Amino acid sequence: MIYKYEVKILLKDNVNDPQGLTITESANRIGFAGIKNIRSGKVFNVEIDSDSEKEAQKNIEEISDKLLSNPIIEKFSYEKL
Repeated sequence: MIYKYEVKILLKDNVNDPQGLTITESANRIGFAGIKNIRSGKVFNVEIDSDSEKEAQKNIEEISDKLLSNPIIEKFSYEKL
C-alpha cells in the first residue's frame, strides 16, 4: 500500500534565519503591518510503498531525520496525507 506524507523542515528556534528576517522586514516595509516574525523552511511530499502504516511511519521518521533535515540546526514534523 502507498502511504503519503508531508514533511516540514524548519530551522530550530535558536538558529538565525536570515531569509525569514529579510522577508519579515520586506513585508513590513511594503505595508503588511503587524508581521512580527517569519521563519523559512522546506516542505517535502513523500510516498512510501509499505506493507503496514507502522513501517511507513518508521521510514518517514528515519528519512526525515537522516536525509531531509540536518538535525543539528533543523527540526522536522510530518503529517500523513
